[in-house]
Amino acid sequence: MSEPIICLKNISVSFNNEKILNNLNLSIKNGEFVTILGPSGCGKTTTLRIIGGFLKPDSGDIFFEGKKVNDVPAHKREVNTIFQKYALFPHLNVYNNVAFGMKIQKKPEDEIKKTVNDMLSMVNLKSFVNRDISSLSGGQQQRIAIARALVNHPKVILLDEPLGALDLKLRKDMQSELKKLQQKTGITFILVTHDQEEALSMSDTVVVMDKGVIQQIGSPQDIYNEPKNAFVADFIGESNIIDGVMLDDYKVKFERQEFECLDKGFAKNEPVDVVIRPEDIEVVAPGDGHISGIVTSVTFKGVHNETIIDVNGFKWMIQTTKYLNENDKIGMILEPDDIHIMKKSDYSGEFGDYSAFSDEIYEEQTRKPERVKGR
Repeated sequence: MSEPIICLKNISVSFNNEKILNNLNLSIKNGEFVTILGPSGCGKTTTLRIIGGFLKPDSGDIFFEGKKVNDVPAHKREVNTIFQKYALFPHLNVYNNVAFGMKIQKKPEDEIKKTVNDMLSMVNLKSFVNRDISSLSGGQQQRIAIARALVNHPKVILLDEPLGALDLKLRKDMQSELKKLQQKTGITFILVTHDQEEALSMSDTVVVMDKGVIQQIGSPQDIYNEPKNAFVADFIGESNIIDGVMLDDYKVKFERQEFECLDKGFAKNEPVDVVIRPEDIEVVAPGDGHISGIVTSVTFKGVHNETIIDVNGFKWMIQTTKYLNENDKIGMILEPDDIHIMKKSDYSGEFGDYSAFSDEIYEEQTRKPERVKGR
């Protein structure tokens, strides 16, 4: 097996006595499109900065193609970074922005011209060579930033939320363009984002982080279909996460019912988290389902209706093309492959109830009223 192009070993970083990365280990293969995904403050950008050489870890080692590079400065690493703010030079035209790095290296003018034209052709902007940067759209500026990053033929390109400033449709176009560009060049791309759809649609490998710790590494399909804990299940798409007990291999009990499932290897009667995706639930008449509940809200989402169901005080989400009315009583059918079993973790009980979509609102709804002073 070939040596990974980047290897982070036991990396820890603290700011103001707060642990940002906690003994992080990560290997990245050459030619991969890897996305580091997680909420704000999870440590993903810090990880990117360490790979790029902009930040030194408090402890641990960084290896590039098997060589330790802890003390190698950013400008000497074969890595280029594209930020959300593209950092293009407004006083230079497109050609000179892309050529800037090669001119600093004092490359021959004919080599610079050929390389710049090649890079602009690759990002479909060859006819923009003499344009002012200020005349370009956000998507065009991003492609110029990509061309500038490619001219020096780096082995790794780091992308720090580069699509965050774009509108939705342009963002989707650029997701596709970036993936095609990565496949065409064969360069290792490492993207940082908090956007789950972006991670799933673009990546060969997704690294899910929270609280400075990697929660799971896998293909987009594995991350979505086989989440390791309640945090991953909740962060990647929508999930109903219910307390259950694993009665035996392939048999689990939750909501006072026994269900067949596809999971094994748990202890007999082990408490578990049961994950059921909203799109996998079939809605039927109350008496025909495994579980019954009352509709508490219906939101039209275009392709489907997002419906919240109260089941014994726990709020489930269902995504269905059927239109249901508030206060309707319904049944729900679950097949074995609709049910995914996870071991209990520190995140158990924190996610999966759709009383509210955010922790902040949920806490506000469930907080006891404060006593008013002076009464």
